[in-house]
Amino acid sequence: MEFTHFDEDGNAIMVDVSDKEITKRTAYARGTIQVNHEIIEHIKNNTIEKGDVLGVARIAGIMAAKKTSDMIPLCHILMITNVTVDFEIDEEINQIHAFATVKCKGKTGVEMEALHAVSVTLLTIYDMCKAISKEMEIKNIHLLKKTGGKSGEFNWQEK
Repeated sequence: MEFTHFDEDGNAIMVDVSDKEITKRTAYARGTIQVNHEIIEHIKNNTIEKGDVLGVARIAGIMAAKKTSDMIPLCHILMITNVTVDFEIDEEINQIHAFATVKCKGKTGVEMEALHAVSVTLLTIYDMCKAISKEMEIKNIHLLKKTGGKSGEFNWQEK
C-alpha cells in the first residue's frame, strides 16, 4: 500500500493536487450526542442559560468547516461554497443527531470539513449543556456520503 502523505524518505508531505481537475464536491457527515431528558427539554424550550444551544452549535459547525485546514495537519485550504448544519432530536432515546453538508468546487474533497463540522457542533452542544449534566456521550461521527472527484461517490453502508 502506498501512503499519499509521505515522500519516498518517509517525511510527511501535503498531497500535490496541482494536476487534478476541478470538480464539484459534496460531503455529508453525521454524529450523535446522547444526553438526558432534562437537557432535551431545556433545548426544546430554549431555557439553557448560555442561550440557543442548536443555533450556537450550528454556527460553531459552520465555522469549524471553514477552519478545518487550521486544525488537521496536511489538509488543503479549500474555497468552500456552502455549509449547512441540521439537527434531529430523538426524544424517545434522548439523542441529538447533527448533520453537516459541505460543498466546494475544487481539486480535493470536503470530507474532513464535514466531519470537523459535525464534531465541533456536538462539542458545542456538550459545552452549552454541561452545567445541567456532564453525562453526555458523543458518538457515531462518520461520513454518510461524498460525491465528486477521482474516487467518485461514496455511500455509508449500515452494518
